[in-house]
Amino acid sequence: MSWKVTAHAPRGVIEAALLAHEDALDWNPDIIIAGSEVAEDRPDDWVLEAWLEARPTAAVRNAIAALFAAGAPPLTVERLPDTDWLTQSQQGLEPIRAGCFHVRTPERPALAEPGVIDFAIPASRAFGTGHHETTAGCLAMLAAMKQRGVIVRNCADIGTGTGLLAFAALALWPRALAIASDIDAVCGAVVADNAARNGIAIGARAGELVMTIAPGMDSPLIAARGPYDLVMANILAGPLIALAPDFARALVPGGHLLLAGLLTGQEAKVRAACRRAGLRLAARMVRGDWSILWLRRRPAR
Repeated sequence: MSWKVTAHAPRGVIEAALLAHEDALDWNPDIIIAGSEVAEDRPDDWVLEAWLEARPTAAVRNAIAALFAAGAPPLTVERLPDTDWLTQSQQGLEPIRAGCFHVRTPERPALAEPGVIDFAIPASRAFGTGHHETTAGCLAMLAAMKQRGVIVRNCADIGTGTGLLAFAALALWPRALAIASDIDAVCGAVVADNAARNGIAIGARAGELVMTIAPGMDSPLIAARGPYDLVMANILAGPLIALAPDFARALVPGGHLLLAGLLTGQEAKVRAACRRAGLRLAARMVRGDWSILWLRRRPAR
C-alpha cells in the first residue's frame, strides 16, 4: 500500500465507523479499512486507518469521512515507502498458545510438549498467522469442539489466508477430507508453502488438503465436495451475514459452523442471519473486541 489515511477518535466512534464500512455495499475494495486501539494502556483511544495504492482523491477522503455519522475527526494523509507492511509488522512475533495449539514463526523453536500441536507460520501477505484474536479464538474453539466429542469427516475453510485453520482441523481430525479457499490468488502459493512447511499433504484424499481460489462459497469444487461436517470462516461480518444461507446449505444436518472476524458489536446481526438460515448457537467465545461463534445446523426431523 502506497498511501495511508488516519483518523483518531474514541473507541465507540471508530467502532461505529467500522460498522458503517461493513454496511457500505458500494465501498471501493481498493481502500482497505482497519481500526484498533492506540495502545494497551489506552483502551478508549482508537485509530482508523485506510490504505490504498494511489494518492487519495477528494472523493476518497470524503468517502472515509462519511463513515463518521457525527462528523469526521481530522484525517491525516501520508505517503508510505515501498514496504510490505503486513509482513514487516509480523516479524518477530511471539509464539501464541490457543487450546492445544502452539503457533510460531519459523525462526522460533517448536514447543515439544505432550499433547501440543505445533505450527510454523511465517509472516506473509495472507491473513492468519494465529496472532490475531480471531484466529487464536478459532483455534481455541476447534480444540473445544474436539474435547466435546465432535467428529469431522469433511471440512471446509472459507477465506483461509495462510491455511492455518484448515491445518488445525486436519491435525485434530487426521482422516478428514479438507478443502480451503480464498478470494485472494496470492493465498494459493502461501497455503502450499505453509502446508509443505508443516507436513500437510496437498491432495484430494482423506487427510489431505485441496486449495482453491474462489469468492465465498462460489466454487464448483466446494459444491462438489460437500456437504460438510464442519465449515470455518474467519472473514468479516458483512460477508458472514451474506453467506449464512450458503453455509447452512453446505452443512450436513447437525453440522458445525465456526465463524469469526466479527466485532462483538456486530455479533447480534451475524447471529440473526444465521438463525434465519436454520443455524443455532452451540457456544461463543470473546477475544478482546472480537466474537467467535460455534453454530450448528438444525438436525433433520
